[in-house]
Amino acid sequence: MYKEKEQVPEFEDFYVPFGGHLREDNRWVRLAAIIPWEEIEAEYKKCFSKRIGRTAKTVRLALGSLLIKEKLQLTDEETVETIRENHYLQYFLGYESYKDEKPFDPSMMVHFRKRLGPDAIAKINELIAKRYQEQVEAESEKKQNKENQKDDHDHGNRGQLIIDATCVPQDIRHPHDVTLLDEARRKTEKIIDTLYEASELTIKSRTYRKQARIKYLNFIRGRRRTKKEIRRAIRTQLQYIRRNLRTINELQNKVPSTTLSAKQRRDLIVIHEVYRQQVQMYKGKTHSISGKIVSISQPHVRPIARGKAKAAFEFGAKLSASMTEHGMIFIDRLQWEPYNEQEDLPTQIEKYKRRCGRYPESVHADKIYRTRANRAYCEARGIRLSGPPLGRPIKETLENKKIVRQLRKIQRLDEAIRQAIEGGFGYMKRKFGLGTIYEKLRETSETAIMVCVLLTNCEKILRDLFMRFLFLLGFKPHKSYLKVLVY
Repeated sequence: MYKEKEQVPEFEDFYVPFGGHLREDNRWVRLAAIIPWEEIEAEYKKCFSKRIGRTAKTVRLALGSLLIKEKLQLTDEETVETIRENHYLQYFLGYESYKDEKPFDPSMMVHFRKRLGPDAIAKINELIAKRYQEQVEAESEKKQNKENQKDDHDHGNRGQLIIDATCVPQDIRHPHDVTLLDEARRKTEKIIDTLYEASELTIKSRTYRKQARIKYLNFIRGRRRTKKEIRRAIRTQLQYIRRNLRTINELQNKVPSTTLSAKQRRDLIVIHEVYRQQVQMYKGKTHSISGKIVSISQPHVRPIARGKAKAAFEFGAKLSASMTEHGMIFIDRLQWEPYNEQEDLPTQIEKYKRRCGRYPESVHADKIYRTRANRAYCEARGIRLSGPPLGRPIKETLENKKIVRQLRKIQRLDEAIRQAIEGGFGYMKRKFGLGTIYEKLRETSETAIMVCVLLTNCEKILRDLFMRFLFLLGFKPHKSYLKVLVY
């Protein structure tokens, strides 16, 4: 059951028992002012009953707690303790006065991530970003009307769209086939112990767990392992797992299905798939397969080929993002399976049109997006796709010297504009939690990613408000500084 809060006090009315008052320029007070809590609550309360059930926490408390966790880079337990100690955070969460008590149990953070979900966070992000863009465009139109300037692009394409893709690493152990099989073997041994205790058997089937562990340790401690030694270690672990799975099938026929816990049943299903994949790769003499599982506890995680200097592969979700000319970032696609991001360009352009009501004047993208199909799509809609044209580069002569230099200048400017989204990715990975996702479930991980993007847009809005305040005071930065002010 969900009950609406009648009224949230202004920061002047927030009661602090030890004296004093809240500062208007505090970051949490300013952040609370740009989030449309009432509109979010109107959608959030539709998920609950009005009469039946235990009273749920308010949406401001749920969403605000997730924002605090990602912004301060805390664990769930530390988030609860920090809220208890800070009166500014309690005002941000909608409290009427400071209370020296825990707002909720730390385990509620998992329910908040599940209850809100990635789709709801994405809608909130679009709501805030769209409102900000409309405000900036309205101010720009007022300025043009004051200066009696006519905009020639009102009825055509206008604006810039920057697109790119990145991988969000998940907090898992670096996958190794032998280590993964050893973990699967140890889990099957615990399952056998659970089933044997519930059965009436007097003789326990052999698992050779001590020998299997010794062989694994002897292999993993070796400094240089040849291909022959790796295949031998994989074959040995597969044999132990095959024996354990056969024993589990025999015991399951003799005990109730409820003997195993929900986690053990889930792990058993994953282990069956891991065993099937490893057998197929062993017979095919390869280390890659479609939908390869690299973690038993997080079977949704997949290896994403990146080809970076740091690592050839990253393990986590892959997302396609777009950035508008005002610096607002949107997640257009989030998927755990690897895919080619060049397919997303038409979809991202259409989403830009839905958000802004028009096509962009130019699209700034990496080399991988500049396919013939994408070029034809942009040309049919009057959109300029960044990068050099197809064919041989134009040879510079005395006649076309100015034209060639102008084209090169445009290409350099396009590349500089495209770097803004790279800076946005780096900003989210360094300052917020996008560098490593610690949530275990698929849904909660996606929610954490969306919260990081929402926080990034809110930070951009607050920075712009601060710059406007400086402009009012007479501060005029250099033009080169304004170009890199986005991130």
